[in-house]
Amino acid sequence: MKKVSALFRVWMALAMTPSFGFAREVPVEKITITSPAFPPDGMIPSRYTCDAEDISPQLDWSGVPASAKSLVLVSDDPDAPVGTWVHWVIYDLPPGTTGLPEGIPKSDTVSGGGIQGMTDFRTIGYGGPCPPGGIHRYFFKIYALDVATLGLGPGATKKDVENAMRKHVIAAGEMKGLYSRARKERG
Repeated sequence: MKKVSALFRVWMALAMTPSFGFAREVPVEKITITSPAFPPDGMIPSRYTCDAEDISPQLDWSGVPASAKSLVLVSDDPDAPVGTWVHWVIYDLPPGTTGLPEGIPKSDTVSGGGIQGMTDFRTIGYGGPCPPGGIHRYFFKIYALDVATLGLGPGATKKDVENAMRKHVIAAGEMKGLYSRARKERG
């Protein structure tokens, strides 16, 4: 846990530098993100992976600043052999959203507001863990922005979203889950 916290602090420090692009005049606040499907740093049940139903897990968050105008959610795997693999991108979520239910449909929009982007599976909507081998880390990151929309249509990539949200992040948080296809689940 300390290693992840330290990595998150380093990432946030980088995110606050003008060269990285998310720099703001005010400090970035912390959002807490959790899931009842698995604990932070815990194993993601196969139900949420390519080995089973491949549905999105329920996610909950708190600590979104009152000044937030929209939210962005990104999930990715930095351990993929080809580099960081994007599993989910949602943007323009209403700022009052406190989470997402399990099984968000793989469609352009999210019920209640929000637009889904393109994953590295070349699909819109959640694409669950599907590592070729070993234990991989899956990060679920939430960002609060000071703009209501990013001006992107459905199917934007993580890079498109990151470019559009530059200098607009006012709060952020992340949680990590683990998954290995070789692992045998009990119960």
